[in-house]
Amino acid sequence: MENVLVDQKFGRTLEEKNFVNEQQAREINILYGQNGDSSKKLLKRIFDLAFSFFTLVFVVSWLFPIIAILIKLDSKGSVFFKQLRHGKDNQLFYCYKFRTMVKNDDADIKQATVNDSRITRVGKFLRKSSLDELPQIFNVILGDMSIVGPRPQAVPMNIEFAKEIDNFMARHQVKPGITGLAQSKGFRGEISSYHELHSRFRLDYFYVGKWCLIFDIKIIIDTAVSLMTKSDKAY
Repeated sequence: MENVLVDQKFGRTLEEKNFVNEQQAREINILYGQNGDSSKKLLKRIFDLAFSFFTLVFVVSWLFPIIAILIKLDSKGSVFFKQLRHGKDNQLFYCYKFRTMVKNDDADIKQATVNDSRITRVGKFLRKSSLDELPQIFNVILGDMSIVGPRPQAVPMNIEFAKEIDNFMARHQVKPGITGLAQSKGFRGEISSYHELHSRFRLDYFYVGKWCLIFDIKIIIDTAVSLMTKSDKAY
């Protein structure tokens, strides 16, 4: 992936020797270098914060109140829903969402399904449009999540998935994201088969080893396209 992206930007691949000057070499190292590089992590964090604060000012400031009012008018309960999930290095954190279901005891162990009676009318729209994930902007600002990364799962579900797929928890080598490579490819909503679970894992694991800023931007764009064209499993 790094070679493909470098080739698109600079016209040659990393295997070719002596094709960039010192300034270009530093730029490549930051954008495509090893994932342990502090400069690469810093650039990702700066991007996360810039994207989050832009969203706060131009989207959250007016959209949050509207969604909050609709949720309160539609059903009893709080506006927000929080759930323990695994973050980077398997550290637990509370992931925030808009509440899309009536209060129930199965939220942590049972996925939403087609025609799920727990989902409210407003919740159905929020889930279909993925607007229920918008409060995770605050998780990004707090440092628990990134804009792009493997989607975090509820802890009990994560433990069950880890029984099915070897090395499943390797997804947690990076921060979880509001969207990820799997979601940009149309994998959203209920995980209904081993094939789908394994496909998501493969995409997440690929991202863990290959992430970079330009890859993140591409995933964000692809996610936006996917939201408009592949929303049949978002319920």
